[in-house]
Amino acid sequence: MTTPAWDPAQYLRFADERTRPLRELIARVPALPDRADTVVLDIGCGPGNSTAVLRERWPRARITGIDSSAAMIATARAEGEPTAEYLLADARAYDPAPARPDLIVSNATLQWIDGHLDLIPRWAAAVRPGGAVAFQVPGNFDAPSHTLLADLCRSPRWRDLLGTGTGGTADTGTADTDAGGTGTVRAGVHPPERYLDALAAAGCLPDVWETTYRTLLPGPDPVLEWVKGTALRPVLTALTDPADRDDFLAEYGRLLREAYPPGPYGTVFPFRRIFAVGVKRR
Repeated sequence: MTTPAWDPAQYLRFADERTRPLRELIARVPALPDRADTVVLDIGCGPGNSTAVLRERWPRARITGIDSSAAMIATARAEGEPTAEYLLADARAYDPAPARPDLIVSNATLQWIDGHLDLIPRWAAAVRPGGAVAFQVPGNFDAPSHTLLADLCRSPRWRDLLGTGTGGTADTGTADTDAGGTGTVRAGVHPPERYLDALAAAGCLPDVWETTYRTLLPGPDPVLEWVKGTALRPVLTALTDPADRDDFLAEYGRLLREAYPPGPYGTVFPFRRIFAVGVKRR
């Protein structure tokens, strides 16, 4: 797997659109006490935009943002919610139990973590009775933005550079496809019912649903600009030669313009997301 180098500025180009699903996720979290001893963990906080949304909902709570990217944590500390704490840590290794959280939230992070279903019982065990685990993940890996990227990465021009030929190990970020090109499906996210089952088995009352947003993006090549902040990060990290990077972006951009033609008011970008809230039984 190519560990992506994150670009906080690129990610924040669509900050409002990226935090809208989080707002709708936490709207379904049952009321928690808003006290100084209420603990909220934002796992995968990125540059702190999600932590700011949580602060709006719980003004008095103790909120900690956790992320594995030093660049994202640095931006969060400098520009994010100023009263939150920020911790550099890998979600797979981080133990939330000592914090005794009332709520664990993860906004569009789990798709980057192989075996992330294993985190759900750990998180559920950590939250206090009556607390909640809430997360949302993209569910659009069969959309052209991702299938075109997977096909391009496996094409003769790019597969050796990206390690996506037969026997390769690079991860293009295009979940639901096999990075090695061997035909094996490796899901970055699971069907909604898997998350429902995992939360129920962990002792939570689950609430799981899907939404497809049809976001109107402005400007030239807006879908390319969107994925440059997320799904393209492993590819851009792997292409160390600027000329190769420019060539790849030009080819991928052309494919995206064909798949998502601009209209008179902007470019419509359909984006399916999967939401899950589990309230721990008392």
